[in-house]
Amino acid sequence: MKARRYVLGIAVIAVPLVLALLGPLFAGEPGPRAPSFTLGDGHWLGTDFVGRDVWQQVLHGGRPVVLTALAATALAYLVALPVGLVSALTHRRWLEETLMRPLDVLLAVPSLLLILLVASVFTPGAAGLALLVALVNVPDAARIVRAAAAEAAARPAVEALRMQGETWWRTAVGYVGRSMLRTLAADAGIRLTGVLYLVATAAFLGVGVAPDAADWAVMVDRNRTGLFVQPWAVVVPALLIVALTMGSNLLFDAALEKRDLPLRKREKERSL
Repeated sequence: MKARRYVLGIAVIAVPLVLALLGPLFAGEPGPRAPSFTLGDGHWLGTDFVGRDVWQQVLHGGRPVVLTALAATALAYLVALPVGLVSALTHRRWLEETLMRPLDVLLAVPSLLLILLVASVFTPGAAGLALLVALVNVPDAARIVRAAAAEAAARPAVEALRMQGETWWRTAVGYVGRSMLRTLAADAGIRLTGVLYLVATAAFLGVGVAPDAADWAVMVDRNRTGLFVQPWAVVVPALLIVALTMGSNLLFDAALEKRDLPLRKREKERSL
């Protein structure tokens, strides 16, 4: 059962991931434009709202979504991990308050609203969109890191390490960091899905991408007027985004369940 979930996750995520990473290599040069929202004439997925080949746009449109989402997730944890660890392990209350209270204020603002507010002042590109999405994910990620680190730091093993004179770095990374790996892995699966949603929604609203860019979310937005005339221009990129998010969660769930097996086996043996 667990192996089947793993295979299912790989099967679901493989198609959008391969198209996103390798698609531009096989897309070739754009051909002449045809009438908008038509099928046939060598366009096996039809044409989009300006007469471009939909299949070629699909091959080009996945890489911005995937790379922006991965970069935003990595940047969010790059900030959240040290902030959460220091907040949980410090004995200075003022330092904890200084680190966490500004993040609580940021957490109170809806993520998409904050992105739109910043985008109304500045015009972010793909890198700017990744930074914005990472920024709105830092408060929540930092709170989760802090909670997991605080639970691990309250264990007798941490006090024993302190009494032995171990350095703060060894205690924080060597023991506390390893103790919360499972929590962070579970959070990463959910967070990557949320980041993909934010990136796709922002691109759908025109933030971080050009109005006619080859981007799956932009394709859904710009081609929705021809949904009932030429549905493939909307359905295919939308399904690829859904498959990417579903596959990510299935893989993380399967990986975490697989790591549970030795522990469950030992507990079952002790009960017998």
